Amino acid sequence: MASWTSRLIHESGFRAIAQSSRDTKLLCMQRFVRLFAYGASFLILAQYLSSLSISDSKIGLFMTLTLLGDVVLSFLLTAITDQVGRRRVLAAGAASLTMSGIVFAVSSNYWILLVASVVGVISPSGNEIGPFRAVEESILAHLTAKEERSDIFAWYTLIGTAGAALGTITCGWTVQLLSGRDGWTNDSAYRVVFILYAALGVAKLVLVCCLSPAVELSQKETQCREVATEEDSLIPEGDATIPTDPTSKHQTTTLQRLRSLFPSISPLSISILSRLLVLFTLDSFASGLASPSWLTYFFSTVHHLPPSGLGTLFLVSNLLATVSNLAALPIARRLGPLKTMVFTHLPSAVFLALIPLPNATWPAMALLALRACTQSMDQAPRQAFLAAAVLPEERTAVLGVVNVVKTLAQAGGIGTAGVLAGRQMWVVSLGGAGGMKAVYDLLMLWMFLGLGERGGQTTGV
Repeated sequence: MASWTSRLIHESGFRAIAQSSRDTKLLCMQRFVRLFAYGASFLILAQYLSSLSISDSKIGLFMTLTLLGDVVLSFLLTAITDQVGRRRVLAAGAASLTMSGIVFAVSSNYWILLVASVVGVISPSGNEIGPFRAVEESILAHLTAKEERSDIFAWYTLIGTAGAALGTITCGWTVQLLSGRDGWTNDSAYRVVFILYAALGVAKLVLVCCLSPAVELSQKETQCREVATEEDSLIPEGDATIPTDPTSKHQTTTLQRLRSLFPSISPLSISILSRLLVLFTLDSFASGLASPSWLTYFFSTVHHLPPSGLGTLFLVSNLLATVSNLAALPIARRLGPLKTMVFTHLPSAVFLALIPLPNATWPAMALLALRACTQSMDQAPRQAFLAAAVLPEERTAVLGVVNVVKTLAQAGGIGTAGVLAGRQMWVVSLGGAGGMKAVYDLLMLWMFLGLGERGGQTTGV
C-alpha cells in the first residue's frame, strides 16, 4: 500500500506542488481566483448583452474588440514586466479586473461596457485574458527546477480549471435563484455576478501583495543585457564626428533607456517560435469559433438550457478537464510530451465537430463532456516546453508574444462565430472549429516529431 501511495504521489505530481515554494502556491491561488471570476462571467456574458437588446453580430464585435484590447494591453505589459516589476504588473491587472466588474455591474450602455471591456479585463471566452498567464508562467519557470516544471504547470492548470468549474456552477445557480425571486429579473441577477467579479479582483490584488521579492527577475539574469546597453552608450574619446550637443546626448540616452525596456529575443528562440506561432494561430482561431461563451449561447438558444443547467453542464466539463490534466502526466512520461499533446487533443477535436449534429440535448451534452475529457491534456507539456525553449531574461516577453498572437487569432474566431450564430450556422462554426483543431494536431506531429527524436531544444514539445 505504501509503495502504491508513493507511486501515486509521484505520478500525479502532488509531491512537486506540495514541496513547492510559498510564492508558487500563491500564484496557483491567484489563478484559481481569476479563473473562478472568468468562469462566472463568461457563462452569462452573451446572455447579459442579449438582454440589453444587443444583436448577435454586435455581441460578436464586442467580444472581438475585447480580445483586441487585451492584445495591446498584454503586449505592452509583458514586454516591460521584467523591467518595471512582475508584482507591479500583476497588481495593475488585478485592479483592471476589479474596475471592469464594477462598470459591468452599474452600466447598461453598450459603448461604456465596450470601453471597460477593452481597456480592462473581461474574459469573453472564460479562458485566460490579460497579462496574468504569461507573467505567472514566467515566474513559475523561474522558481521551479526544469525536471519538475511539467508537474507544476499541470497543477497550475488543474487548479485554474477547478476555479472555472466552481465559477460556472456558482454563477448558474445564483442567476437561477435570484431571477426566480419577486422583483428580480435576469438582468439584475447578471449584475450580481459582476459585483462578485469585482470582489474577486480585490482578492487577487491581496494575493499579489503577498508575493515575495523572489518572484522578480534576479540581477544576475539581467546583467548581460544591462552590460550590453551600457556598452552601446559609450562614446569613443577624440572622435570629432560624434556630436557633443548636450540635448542630442540626452535624447540618445532616453532612446536607449526606452529600448532597454524591451528585451531582445535570440535567433534560436525565434526559429522555434515562428513555427509554433503558425500552429497556435490555427488552433486559437478554432478556439474562438467554439469559445465557451458561444457554446453556452448555443445550448441556451438551440437546446434551451436554463442558467442552472448551463452551470451544471460546464461544471461537469471543467471537472473532467481538471482530472484529465493529472492523467496527462504519466502518459507524457511514457509517450513523450509531443505524442501526448497530439494523441489526447485530437479526440477532443473530433467530439467538438460533432456537438451541433444531434437534435436532442443529451447527446450534444455528452459530446461536450467527452471533449472535455481530453481537451486540456496538452497544456502542461506545451507550457513546460515554451518555458524551457527560451532564455530566462526573454521568457516573459516571449510568453507574452505567444499570448498576443493566440488572442488575436481567437478574436477573429469569436467575431466570425458571432456572424455565423446570427445565421444559425452552428454546424459551420463548431464543425469547422473541430476540423481546424484536428489539422493543428496533425501538423504539430508532422513538424516536430522528427526534431523531438533527434533531441535538442525541441524535445520539450
